[in-house]
Amino acid sequence: MATITGPDEHPLYHGTKADLTPGDLIGAGYASNYGARKKAVWVYLSATLDAATWGAELAVGDGPGRIYIVEPTGPIEDDPNLTDKKFPGNPTLSYRTRQPLKVVGEVTDWTGHTPEQVRTMREHLARLEQLGVEAIKD
Repeated sequence: MATITGPDEHPLYHGTKADLTPGDLIGAGYASNYGARKKAVWVYLSATLDAATWGAELAVGDGPGRIYIVEPTGPIEDDPNLTDKKFPGNPTLSYRTRQPLKVVGEVTDWTGHTPEQVRTMREHLARLEQLGVEAIKD
């Protein structure tokens, strides 16, 4: 498990399309944004703005992407969906937790990826889905 517990060491982010305010909690139990959209048992966060940007851009929903600064309310661990084979050593600083994340702020001046990059990523995710590769490991 990671030893990071909050923004004292560096900010932690969560990208989504949900419209939240400081004090709100982001918890598990909702349909995942990826794969078969099963009920999520984890909440994902990152210490990099780039990873949170992908989360905001790829999240399901009609609203604009949002990136929140969050504090975990419990232990966090490396996200094996990214760190097992794709990015050994967790250079994306991507984590997950079963406990809620508390929204403490919002990043409002972030820059998204190019439309071509987002389209390419969506096509890649669609190919994985067609192949039956589940994007999220429980």
